Amino acid sequence: MRKVVILGAAGRDFHVFNTCFRDDADSRVVAFTATQIPDIAGRRYPPSLAGRFYPQGIPIVPEEELEALLREQAVDEVVFAYSDVSHETVMHVASRVLASGADFRLLGPAKTMLQASKPVIAVCAVRTGAGKSQVSRQLASWLKEWGLRVAIVRHPMPYGELERQRCQRFASVEDLERARCTVEEREEYEPHLAAGHIVYAGVDYGEVLTAAEEEADVLLWDGGNNDFSFFYPDWLLVVADPLRLGHERLYHPGETNLRMADTVIINKVDSASSQEVALLQASIAEVNSKARVVLAASPPRLDCGEVLRGKRVVVVEDGPSVTHGGMAYGAGWLAARAVGAEVVDPWNWARGSLAQARELYPHLQQVLPALGYQPEQLTELEAALNAAACEAIVSATPSHLERLLHLNKPFYQVHYDLEERSPGELQTILREKVQKWCQTGRIQDVFTGRI
Repeated sequence: MRKVVILGAAGRDFHVFNTCFRDDADSRVVAFTATQIPDIAGRRYPPSLAGRFYPQGIPIVPEEELEALLREQAVDEVVFAYSDVSHETVMHVASRVLASGADFRLLGPAKTMLQASKPVIAVCAVRTGAGKSQVSRQLASWLKEWGLRVAIVRHPMPYGELERQRCQRFASVEDLERARCTVEEREEYEPHLAAGHIVYAGVDYGEVLTAAEEEADVLLWDGGNNDFSFFYPDWLLVVADPLRLGHERLYHPGETNLRMADTVIINKVDSASSQEVALLQASIAEVNSKARVVLAASPPRLDCGEVLRGKRVVVVEDGPSVTHGGMAYGAGWLAARAVGAEVVDPWNWARGSLAQARELYPHLQQVLPALGYQPEQLTELEAALNAAACEAIVSATPSHLERLLHLNKPFYQVHYDLEERSPGELQTILREKVQKWCQTGRIQDVFTGRI
């Protein structure tokens, strides 16, 4: 019996277990480890999800305890199963494993992707915060305009009760409230719901796939971090960020996405220099010369006129983008500066886990991350914003914080959508894909005349 530990962050790790180990009589997963996401360690992967070989479920322990776990359990193999980490970090973890006497393993797309009966479009990235969400929203809107039923399948974010989150379907903000979704989940779900799209997510993506296929003509995989898709894509789009030049080949598994991509979207070209864009184009061509490259921007906007000019504001950014995504600022900071606001240092008023985020991510200087994995973190964020010596709050998290926090200052929401540098290019590629699926019977012919 081969003893296995799966290293994770409450996402791909569970999917790897479900697809490769749950029904394997020759191996036993003795533990998951947890990192990146707070309050995941100390729980158990429940027996109802773990299957017949695991009547007690599977413990989830901190990654910091890895060496002790490998020694005490006499572990044979460790599987690395989380994303948005540098290649150097992956090999440091591998070195810890090898020094402890166990094998180190990475499972690729062929082992972990599920085959759908419906066409799958996957939107992935080379780094978190590159701009996947606006690409996904735009593609889904075009498909819907053409009369196609679209199901957005979101990368997992099971930060609550795992059994309850086994297979989730969201069609309204009320569904998010009933599911007690975190800010991080709302950031990804709310914009799709506002556009009238159905969103699926969960823990068991075999069940998620079955449910989504029942009500959709096309599945749109909306990736998380820089992970690769859980479903075999018929069209893989990968978003690259010229503001983090070089990261497209330095982070796992973002480089994997880049090498597999059918289409690469270089986003944020309005914020990057022409030299940065050109260097990124050259890097892409070197590792994947077959990929079609599309240039795009995602200009942030504040619909507030002159109201904020000269005003002191605190900026709240999308959490993962500016924490483990490594960005010093995001759309909120850019939008605030564009309207003439004065961005103040918010950290004097941060307490608890919010203050700890500054210690973990010292590159954060002028913005607060929208941390809300637990209610206590929302309370800390609310307290910091209310105490801050500023005149307004600017938020670029796609989640509407004003619905979740009681704030004592005016609140302004930043918006951003995809803008192609060659208008119509991406839509033309999508149209060609859909027409092919119609011709081959993947989609009913009734849709052909609508395009």
